[in-house]
Order: sequence, then C-alpha cells, then structure tokens
Amino acid sequence: MRIVFMGTPEFAVESLKKLVENKYNVVAVVTMPDKPVGRHHDTLQASPVKQYAVSQGIPVLQPEKLKDEAFLEELRSYHADLQIVVAFRMLPEVVWAMPPRGTFNLHAALLPQYRGAAPINWAIINGDTETGVTTFFLDHHIDTGRIIHRVTSPIADTDTVGDVYDRLMYLGADLVLKTVDDIESDNIQPVEQDRVLGDIPAESLRPAPKLFKENTEIRWSQHTVKSAYDFIRGLSPYPAAWTTLRSADGKETQLKIFFAEKYAEAEPENPLVVKLRDGYLRITDLQLAGKRRMPAADFLRGAHLEGSILVESNPTTNLG
Repeated sequence: MRIVFMGTPEFAVESLKKLVENKYNVVAVVTMPDKPVGRHHDTLQASPVKQYAVSQGIPVLQPEKLKDEAFLEELRSYHADLQIVVAFRMLPEVVWAMPPRGTFNLHAALLPQYRGAAPINWAIINGDTETGVTTFFLDHHIDTGRIIHRVTSPIADTDTVGDVYDRLMYLGADLVLKTVDDIESDNIQPVEQDRVLGDIPAESLRPAPKLFKENTEIRWSQHTVKSAYDFIRGLSPYPAAWTTLRSADGKETQLKIFFAEKYAEAEPENPLVVKLRDGYLRITDLQLAGKRRMPAADFLRGAHLEGSILVESNPTTNLG
C-alpha cells in the first residue's frame, strides 16, 4: 500500500516514524514551505516533518497553495492508495478525495468534542480530566468525518499542555499505525459522529478555536481560582497565558504566566499572590516581556512590586 503523509510539527513526526519503522511504503511527504527565521528573516528553517523525511530519503512536497495544479499533478504521480494527515492544514476535496482508500486524520481530542485547531489547550482550559486521540476520514467539513478509532488518556490536575501534548504524540502515533494496519486488512467499521454523540445535544459540543493574543489574556475578574489555574496550564508552555503588570509609576509591561498554585488563603508576605473571588493563586513560573522565562523566586530578587497591580481591559486585580 502506497502512503502519502501530510504534517508539519514535531507532533506529526512520531506518527511518520512509526510508519517508516514498521516498513510501510511512505512514497511522499507533504509539509509546509520552509519558514524564514532569524533576526532578519534571512534563514529558512525546514519543518520537523521535512527534516525527518529528508533523513529517510522520502520525497518532500511543499506547496504554497493546495489547489495549485502543478502540486496536484505531482501528488497524483505518486499513485497513493491512502493519505494520512497529522497536524497539517485543511485540505480541499480535490486532495482528500484523491486516493482510493481515502484520507484519514489524527485529531488530538475525543471527537466529536473539540473540533478545531487547539484541542489539547481547550480541554485543559475547560478543566477536563480526560482527553484522547481520534482517527477519522476527512470529508467536506472540519473534523466531522466518520470516526475510525478513538483512545482515551487522563489529564492530571497538574498537567500542562506540554505534558498532554507529549503523551498524545506517542499515543497518536500508535493509533495511526493501528488505523493503517486495519485499513490495509479491511478491518474497519467507520462510525458517523452523530452516532458517537448519541443523546448529547449539539449545543453541548465544545469547540477548540485557534489561539490568538485576544483569547489568551487572563481576564482575572471573570475567573474563579480553579478556572484561572486551568486557563494558565491550558496555555503552558505555548502560547502562554498573559496579563499586564502596571507599576506604581504607571509603567506597564506584559507578563506571561506558565504555572501557578491554588490556595484557599493567601500566603503571608508573598507579592506574587493574586486574590480572586474564592481564593488565591500564587504565580510560580513567569516571563516578563523581553526577558527569559524564570521561576518566580528569581524574578522577585530583582523586582520592586510595591503598589503594582495586574490589569485587564476593565477591572483591576491587586497583586499582593
């Protein structure tokens, strides 16, 4: 069976490696164009998937546009029986409908929940205690196709996105391999997502929209201790929850927060405690704009926080 693999980040590399190491015939890889990096954007950096594919001698396609006829003609030339997508882009029908055995995607959530670009983040932000990975066939809409397999994984109360990302990367690679094995042996019975949803109303589905600066700001006045704690770890280490620190002289600087601890009562003489309506959060890991990430203890050695507050669009919350 001839396979074309599509993906870009490190998360996708583990699935590609599983296929290669298990002797599947990956005839080509499709990934994003090399990205300009460096201070002057004068150096091109290949994606993790491209780097691995090149190391294995696998041909690499890097289209700017997925409907470009030159790309489509080259993709057809590989006569793939199956296409696999892991952390790539939304495909047009002319691409996903090309191979006779279809195109399946690995999604880092238990579909039909968390359709969208940031499923791991939103599962943690929402305080879920379980997540997982799903393989499903692509169709005309985002993350709505027939489900092939799902595997669950717990989320611990102290897990960050980085922790869950790593676990799902390996769990997902195993599921990709199982899915390919089962497709090759005609041992699959794909299920429509409406059947998986069962009696749960459609309005109960939680989305996983893309993360932007606007939806990663901690709006303290809207949070309980638990929801602020989950919000912070649901964005750590990337892109990181952020807030604004305003000093007594009115100077403002952005502050990224990577982890915090929950308390029913404030610790005495600790200026990095945020008072919320039902308790306190102690910030333990942070980064000031233009500085390196650091433990709060290192930050405090050189900080002068008297009179400082954390500010948001409307209300303010005392720091300390």
